[in-house]
Amino acid sequence: MIDLLIAGGGPAGLATAIHGALAGMEAVVLEPRATPIDKACGEGLMPGGLRRLAELGVSVPGRPFRGIRYLDGVTGRQAEGLFRAGPGLGARRTDLQAALAERAAALGVRVLPRRVEEVRQDEHQVAAAGLTARYLVAADGLHSPVRRGLGLSAPPVRGRPARYGLRRHHDAEPWSDLVEVYWSARCEAYVTPLAPGRIGVAVLTSEQAPFDTQLARFPLLAERLRGASGGPVRGAGPLRQRARTRVAGRVLFVGDAAGYVDALTGEGLTLALTAAGELVRCVRAGRPEAYERAWRELSRGYRALTGSLLWARGRPPLARRIVPVAARLPGAFTRAVNLLA
Repeated sequence: MIDLLIAGGGPAGLATAIHGALAGMEAVVLEPRATPIDKACGEGLMPGGLRRLAELGVSVPGRPFRGIRYLDGVTGRQAEGLFRAGPGLGARRTDLQAALAERAAALGVRVLPRRVEEVRQDEHQVAAAGLTARYLVAADGLHSPVRRGLGLSAPPVRGRPARYGLRRHHDAEPWSDLVEVYWSARCEAYVTPLAPGRIGVAVLTSEQAPFDTQLARFPLLAERLRGASGGPVRGAGPLRQRARTRVAGRVLFVGDAAGYVDALTGEGLTLALTAAGELVRCVRAGRPEAYERAWRELSRGYRALTGSLLWARGRPPLARRIVPVAARLPGAFTRAVNLLA
């Protein structure tokens, strides 16, 4: 019998499959879409995420960055926080998935073009997409069909505006070896160096408007990008997704499907890669229920800091002070950056 049947062939699903294969388990990935899958993503791997990939034996091409820079998108006032434990990496989402898929294939992981539409389980096994396994891992994204199908999506919190992400690649030479985060009154823009002559620009916003309209809210960034050709725009959202649980019998959730706060602090990929290892550890020990507590513990810092920044973002007088305060307290800003790293 299959040990891990994994719904979703993105980074979270493939990382879970690799962890399972390295632990001597049979893992099968179900992914109905053509791969590699591109999506709206900041495409910045924090140092912790790179360490998790190295543990899996995965190497990804990209452009290293040394830390994070916050900037006021109008005045240019800024604060920098440098990583203490090695660089992060700007990497195309498609390159990351391709590297994970290559490693999974080398370990004997099968990827089948099937979609999970119904889940049936009892105390011994779970069945989905015509296959039976000991466990089903839902790694099927922000709006997880498996989570919704099992009735495990919690309603949004009232009074909190929905946030959305937009991303476009630009043919421009990276001008910094830091990820730059531009703040405006209404949204944030992330600039990630990806390769010679290529950067990624991601905008997080609570207002639905075209990418160029959003970019105009950052005059300094818009001026830097003047004349640079841009690729297609990809979008995602609403970003905040609440899950009632990470473990439902023999179904476990990982990655964005496990619940998501926001992309503001750039920890999504690191959390997904780390949680994949914890999930496999708990299943291998015969204690899948322990994964819920493990997930909460490893995501506590991300949830607390991201939630705090979102709280401030929702209060204009405080939002205007985020960059000035970070600039005035460089030590505290650097500590926060390294907490996330």
